[in-house]
Amino acid sequence: MKTASTADALTTDFTARQAKALLVHERLCAEYGAPFRFFSTKDPLSELVSALLSHRTKNADSHRAYQELRATFPTWEAVRDAPTEAVQHAIRACTWPEQKAPRIQAVLREISQRCGTDAPCSLDFLADMPIPEARAWLESISGVGPKTSAATLLFSSLRIPAMPVDSHHHRVAQRLGLIGPKVGEGPAHKLLEALLPPGWDAQQVYDHHEALMFHGQKCCYFSGPACGRCVVLDQCPFGQARVGG
Repeated sequence: MKTASTADALTTDFTARQAKALLVHERLCAEYGAPFRFFSTKDPLSELVSALLSHRTKNADSHRAYQELRATFPTWEAVRDAPTEAVQHAIRACTWPEQKAPRIQAVLREISQRCGTDAPCSLDFLADMPIPEARAWLESISGVGPKTSAATLLFSSLRIPAMPVDSHHHRVAQRLGLIGPKVGEGPAHKLLEALLPPGWDAQQVYDHHEALMFHGQKCCYFSGPACGRCVVLDQCPFGQARVGG
């Protein structure tokens, strides 16, 4: 059972992390030039497939795989019903096409079954759901996790403010102390999203994700991070320990 003092300490810790998250947001958005233009205008079903292709794959490679898939098959129904080897060949530019091809087909089959239609439905109906319910609907599909559900809602034409957390975003947040050192990417979604103001729109959530992602790509590298030129060094216990400050 939590005592009053323990509850106060937890509230204080959350308030401090929330203030840090907003300060980091402001500095990194200024550093990398927010607001950022949305990179995608795909419908939500297409964005879902694109997100599945992007797992552990460079953006250029997943984009090439997606473009080849769309050029090879005229509809998502055709992708669903094609020989798996043909889908695998079309997405060969991404990592693990032999795993992703049957997974994508299984996802399309499940969506068709849930919608009760011959072809997979558009998923536009997710816009009418509260965000937690829309994410739960997507994540109840085998192979769809929190990053994919958030990407589908935020990056697609729906523009719903659900925040994805990729490996760069996760690394930066962990080093800043916004989440604990043992929190994985999946559980990090709820913890990091809770630090953002509840009224933020899709552009603000997108800017937050992109700013932390860019920082991970351009400064807070996995190996040899450039702490000496980091604009949030004063907020980062990891960086301060590295530079002895």
